[in-house]
Amino acid sequence: YLIQIAYLCSMGKKIIILPLLAVLLAVSCKKDDTPDTSGVVTIDNTRTLGQTYYVYGFLFSDAKKVSTLDTPKPDITIDSDGTSLLFMSDNLKDSFFNAGEYPDAVSAETVFDNLKSATIPESSWEGLASPLKANQIWIYRTGQDTYAKIRIISLIGELRSGVNYAECTFEWEYQPDGTLTFPGK
Repeated sequence: YLIQIAYLCSMGKKIIILPLLAVLLAVSCKKDDTPDTSGVVTIDNTRTLGQTYYVYGFLFSDAKKVSTLDTPKPDITIDSDGTSLLFMSDNLKDSFFNAGEYPDAVSAETVFDNLKSATIPESSWEGLASPLKANQIWIYRTGQDTYAKIRIISLIGELRSGVNYAECTFEWEYQPDGTLTFPGK
């Protein structure tokens, strides 16, 4: 397309247009390496066999799903104990705080959006987020003492091929500065 434009232009215009297009393309293609600090994601407990079994969880600092074999490992993974779904963390500390359960998605979303800061006593953190339910809000503490708030949107917990299957779609907002202050979207 750019070549067609250049051929349509006279020689003098080519000299002006081509550098201008190159600058515009360079600016528009520049990638921002800063990970997102909020979004919606779905994780599940599907086990995959490589050299060993692994699942994909979610790593807030990189804003992406990562394998339990990756470094760094995911912050959270989901599983089922056969009766309920739960988030787990491999950071060797109590990392979950249930900030509330709401009767419907609209209420949960409103509270999530308005949750700008939290104060959580050390004794209130739990080792697992369990049981997970739709329209809950959880605060998660990473191993580096950074925080994320999580709104549970939907859950699937069922038996698939004789194995407990767990899936969770959640909205999240990560605060990388080590405070429990969430600036919002």
